[in-house]
Amino acid sequence: MLYNAYELQRTMLSGAAAWASVGAELLSNPALPMGYFGFGPVMASALDVFAHAAAPRGKPAFDIENVTTGGKSYPVTESIVLRRPFGDLIRFTHPGLAKDAPKLLVVAPMSGHFATLLRGTVARMLESCEVYITDWADAKLVPAEAGRFDLDDYIDYVIGFLEHIGPGAHMLAVCQPSVPAFAAAAIMGKQEHPCRPATLTMMGGPVDTREAPTSVNDVAMQQPLSWFENNVIATVPLNYPGAGRRVYPGFLQLAGFMAMNLGNHMMSHYGMFKHLVSGDGEGAASTKAFYDEYRSVCDMTADYYLQTIEHVFQKHSLPKGEFVHRGERIDPSAIRDTALLAVEGERDDISGIGQTKAALKLATHLPDDSKKYLLAENVGHYGIFNGSKWRTRIAPVLKDWMRQHARKPAKTAA
Repeated sequence: MLYNAYELQRTMLSGAAAWASVGAELLSNPALPMGYFGFGPVMASALDVFAHAAAPRGKPAFDIENVTTGGKSYPVTESIVLRRPFGDLIRFTHPGLAKDAPKLLVVAPMSGHFATLLRGTVARMLESCEVYITDWADAKLVPAEAGRFDLDDYIDYVIGFLEHIGPGAHMLAVCQPSVPAFAAAAIMGKQEHPCRPATLTMMGGPVDTREAPTSVNDVAMQQPLSWFENNVIATVPLNYPGAGRRVYPGFLQLAGFMAMNLGNHMMSHYGMFKHLVSGDGEGAASTKAFYDEYRSVCDMTADYYLQTIEHVFQKHSLPKGEFVHRGERIDPSAIRDTALLAVEGERDDISGIGQTKAALKLATHLPDDSKKYLLAENVGHYGIFNGSKWRTRIAPVLKDWMRQHARKPAKTAA
């Protein structure tokens, strides 16, 4: 019922958004006098804001066409190099890269947004790295015959992607995937897997949410797991390929994030309205671009979502040494030669200070010179991996860390 009710509302809003867009264009048409006098500009701007807020959105494109490095601009090639039912591996490269350029796997969050949320992360690292990113699928579009997808599968996918890239790769986990990425590194370390990552960087990740709990952590702890299963899990309707699959809908995740900072979002839209009224289309465009990405959401499988709530936010299985993969306990001390970098934002209201840093303490057999912690001052959660502070203050630290701990290829027998 929940998903069907949302679909009905979405259909109604889609029609209203279309009419609002038509009205905005008519009222702002330079051929009509109402666009210049009275309430014409105000009404046109209000309708434009409503149309943008209510319009349906699909999966955005990365649209990284060029990258500038060494004072030269190079065309970017984007390609899917590995296809899996619940997520593809996308590769970005350009002709300006050195032959020995580091290979970086960016593990995107499976948390309701598409991997394109990390567009700025990819673009910055692409200046000097061959970048790969996990492009997780929208669960409602994955046919039921593809089977289930849970936390174990997520870890398996990460290991499989590293195997495809090959030995010596680096890994960057942004937010939620810090836990499964750390688990993958521990599993591969224990196996002495040749494709284990040379470095693992975790940014704003909930490794141990007992440290400086945020409102997001509080919500997860206030209710038993059964409450989440009964109240936020829905069944995909018949009009999607994944009909019948149990999911945590992206629209619920978006509603939760919007509610956390509702005042800020309202002021952003009011700012957009004022820009439009004054004729500042460029100022309004930046806000529109942000919300085009922010409101593009996807569904997660119920198995994955509920296991994440249980083991990451409620039981704290990883820091307690109780995290299990395929029936075998994950041993963080097995990380012996994957250098760890933990990055946190001083103003992060999703992952509190200390939650990501906890990973460094768990890797007890990793030398101290292979561990590094960076607290980014005056940076919120989104600013850790996007924006000017990411580009100028955080990315250079990551690049230097990768350079310091690059793994030399094994010598082959003559």
